[in-house]
Amino acid sequence: MDLRAELLKSIWYAFTALDVEKSGKVSKSQLKVLSHNLYTVLCIPHDPVALEEHFRDDDDGPVSSQGYMPYLNKYILDKVEEGAFVKEHFDELCWTLTAKKNYKADRNGNSVVSHQDAFKLWCLFNFLSEDKYPLVMVSDEVEYLLKKICTAMNVELNPCELEDYLCQEPQGQGGLTVWQFLDMVNSGRFLRGIEQEAVSMAVEEVYQEVIKDVLKQARSPQGYLWKKGQLRRSWSERWFTLKPSVLSYYSSEERREEKGSIALDKHCCVEVLPDRDGKRCLFCVRTPARTYEMSASDTRQRQEWTLAIQTAIRLQAEGKRSLHKDLKQKRREQREQREQRKAAKEEETQRLKQLQEEKERKLQELELLKEAQRQAEILLQEEEQRRRQQHEEMQRTLEIQLREAEQARASMQAEMVLKEAEAERQRRRILELEAMQQRLQEALQQEVKARQDEEAVRYAQARLLAEEEEKLKQLMKLKEEQEEYIIKTQQEKQVLKQEMENKNKCLEEAQKQLEEVRVNRQRVDQDVMAAQRKLRQASTNVKHWNVQMNRLMHPIGPGDKRTVSGGGFAGYQPLLSRQDSSLRLKQKVEDKGSDPKKDSSKENVSNGGDSSMPPS
Repeated sequence: MDLRAELLKSIWYAFTALDVEKSGKVSKSQLKVLSHNLYTVLCIPHDPVALEEHFRDDDDGPVSSQGYMPYLNKYILDKVEEGAFVKEHFDELCWTLTAKKNYKADRNGNSVVSHQDAFKLWCLFNFLSEDKYPLVMVSDEVEYLLKKICTAMNVELNPCELEDYLCQEPQGQGGLTVWQFLDMVNSGRFLRGIEQEAVSMAVEEVYQEVIKDVLKQARSPQGYLWKKGQLRRSWSERWFTLKPSVLSYYSSEERREEKGSIALDKHCCVEVLPDRDGKRCLFCVRTPARTYEMSASDTRQRQEWTLAIQTAIRLQAEGKRSLHKDLKQKRREQREQREQRKAAKEEETQRLKQLQEEKERKLQELELLKEAQRQAEILLQEEEQRRRQQHEEMQRTLEIQLREAEQARASMQAEMVLKEAEAERQRRRILELEAMQQRLQEALQQEVKARQDEEAVRYAQARLLAEEEEKLKQLMKLKEEQEEYIIKTQQEKQVLKQEMENKNKCLEEAQKQLEEVRVNRQRVDQDVMAAQRKLRQASTNVKHWNVQMNRLMHPIGPGDKRTVSGGGFAGYQPLLSRQDSSLRLKQKVEDKGSDPKKDSSKENVSNGGDSSMPPS
């Protein structure tokens, strides 16, 4: 979420608060006052005539939000510079305008949160709300915010009770408005039996973490962190506050006097140090400029601080300015993915439902075809029985007629000449019977054609059954593809799990190598200390021999004159020999002491000048 979107959310509340009649328009005088206040809190040079010039052609009546937006973008939002103003003062201005009209504490006067806490909850709501107007916060973000507040108070949130409340509460645009959210908190339903001071501390902690990007801060009763100074190298107790780009430390918990800050970037790192100098649970933050050493009260606090600082460094390396903005975007993407999966599932269910309806329709059509086939079979049977009866009656008639003809022919054989006319009639009767037989054959052909039509109906039925089987095969194929996709997803999950295990093994090996380097460094430090002790011993010896040499080189005064016997200067030879031996001893000591000085100087250069060599 960019700065412009954050500012617009708060300004939207201020604009709607000035819309008393809820007509979507605000008078020019009120917009002038609002614009002047926005200029002041945003530290922008005020232009008193810009608003009049912008609305010169619309002198009558109030101004709508669409009419105010061009002026707001051109003369205010385009001139805003991040870091040039205090965001909290801007939010307080907008909250003051909207709270007078919309915010009402508990009717019985038993509000769970104070007015200042309600302002912080309003800021948290604006941060977590959706980027569409009117501003609402979806149920997932409501549960997320309540869980963080309850976690800060070491209280567990009951998700079932929250779900029941959200189901009972009317939600517009798919979420709760800020006033519904504040009424829910003030009702005490989810913060039952908790003191108002504890709620205020929890709201303050969540506000610092989410709105002010404070990744971690030292809290009592855990105690302050101890920091080692750079010049005096003494340990001082400081109150630390961590943000994504800077680690600040103060003299007290009130954070009135900032003692210093540590700028964090991708080149920084945090390391755990061994206990020394009477301090335990040590760790350091290394920057390109210097190294800051700190001491925590216990191991758990040190681990929390190191993890939080590493998170801030990672955010800087990835170019992200706020952890919670990134987390909010990830939660929004997860909600969109869930909605997409839900829509895809509903689409798949709808498609399966359509296929099922198509199948049922096909089955109904098949049943109708079967019923029609049964009716056709019944009709064919009735027609066939009727034709059979007609054929039998005709056959009986023909048999009777044939018997009568045979009897007539037998009786009239003697009267053949007399009955030629009757024979001719009988021949015509036979022709009629042949015509009737031809009609019977045509009837048989019609029956054959009806049977062929029946076969065609059966073929159509078989084709419909084949199409239904093909549809079932396609459905089974879709189901197999879905199962293959699920198996593929599980395999990818196994591969990711194996990669995480390999990375954990590499991390453990790197930690072991780091421990070996630390042990070698301690061993080298011990060797350097032994060499320094030898150097100091050699320096002491050199001083001692210098004193002895000075004594030996002391000039000898003149004595009484004596007669020299035995070769003249024979008496001075022991003294000269002692002087020569002293000179040679001094030269040898100087040669012997020069090497430790060179080694010591090399060691001092390699160790950054921690030890100093006494003068010889």
